[in-house]
Amino acid sequence: MHAKSGRTVRDLRRENRTAVLRRLYFDGPTSRLALGPATGLSSGSISNVVAELVAEGLVEEAGSIDSAGGRPRTLLRIAPDCGCMIGVDIGETRVRIELFDLALTELARAERPLAPSGPRTARYEVAVVVAHLRDGIAEVLRTAGVPAERLLGVGIGVPGIVERTPEDGAVVHGQTIGWDAVPLERLLRETVELPAEVPYRIENGAKTLGQAEMWFGAGRGARSAVVVLFGSGVGACVVTDPLGPGRALEWGHLTVRVRGRRCRCGAQGCLEAYAGAEALLARWREAGGAPPPGADEETALTAMLDAAYPPEATGAERVGAGARPGGAGPDGAGPDGVEPDGVEPDGAGPDGAAIAVLDETAEYLGAGLADLINLFQPERILVGGWAGLQLGSRFLGSVAAYARAYALRHPGGRTQIALGTLGPEAVTVGAGLLPLVDFFAQGGRRPERAPSAPAPAWQTALRDRVTT
Repeated sequence: MHAKSGRTVRDLRRENRTAVLRRLYFDGPTSRLALGPATGLSSGSISNVVAELVAEGLVEEAGSIDSAGGRPRTLLRIAPDCGCMIGVDIGETRVRIELFDLALTELARAERPLAPSGPRTARYEVAVVVAHLRDGIAEVLRTAGVPAERLLGVGIGVPGIVERTPEDGAVVHGQTIGWDAVPLERLLRETVELPAEVPYRIENGAKTLGQAEMWFGAGRGARSAVVVLFGSGVGACVVTDPLGPGRALEWGHLTVRVRGRRCRCGAQGCLEAYAGAEALLARWREAGGAPPPGADEETALTAMLDAAYPPEATGAERVGAGARPGGAGPDGAGPDGVEPDGVEPDGAGPDGAAIAVLDETAEYLGAGLADLINLFQPERILVGGWAGLQLGSRFLGSVAAYARAYALRHPGGRTQIALGTLGPEAVTVGAGLLPLVDFFAQGGRRPERAPSAPAPAWQTALRDRVTT
């Protein structure tokens, strides 16, 4: 049976269920009476949908509240234990796997370190990463005592561009890590012991970060936002629908200086060659800095910050990165031609080389954010990722000042620039949300294996002609 719009009655029921589930998830617990205005559904539709969801165990009662002159109203919420999802972050130093219930309570976690030294392509050897995922997924299910059949899906954040093909599912193009059209979804289905019905959702890590921050973090309530992932490299996700999927951007490979520094992607002058943590540390070494021998990037960045901002430094000495108003160009002069003020190092004071590199990094990031502002005119720009959060509290104000100096005045003055609020592990949370997005879009029904149908007679006859 079809409605006048061309959608079937089944489509309309699914959409009604989706509307109720989303509203309960984001704003619950709430009453049946409040669900009507919030979803635009009639009281009869609300009663029918809620009765179905309660009978299926997706929705449960969560107490009651007094009403004005009537009986208390029963509150409803999503049942946290009606399903689980796995979130995975294929990060710079480790692969992190977490198992969540629907309330995003962490039920179990597994981490597998990646090789701290050697070529990046060796660190991200496909067979090694797939083995980490196989073992980690089995571990979290075993630790939490959760049967695989309860999984709504596995969401994975990856460093690279993701496309989908009919043959292999999600295919990853990760140029900076040496992944050239890696059929990651097919490899996981061949390796990981999960039921065939359990879906995999593989997306760029910046996109999963954006999903988490828009739903539960600093992006909540914004109509549009750009979420920046600042780690070993940099990436971004632009979101124009708060409840819809964002769009990953290879922002780190925007050219900011013609014939500039060599980026790890192989090109010259990319933003990532100046603003990523890996490049930031390389420039500090070139300027005479001394990261701890053998330290990973997170430890080395901490050492750099300690050198730039030693605990005993006075307030005047701690001005450091971003002290120049108005911004500066790549040659060290500001847009108005004013030369920067330096901080002279002394034996016990801040490391002048570290401060200079951090200041230049703040400027390049600010210029990159200005491009995002001019292109997308977002309501908010949120900076996340382990390096962004580690650096952010010290120099976000400087980055924002540079961004507004380089951006057009009108959109630059309307864009709020802030740190993400979900911490350095938000990529994993966002990855875990990917299967939940699909689950809600399907009206709270798990994907079913499509029934097989015989091929048309003409197709069989023609195939026989070709093969004989």
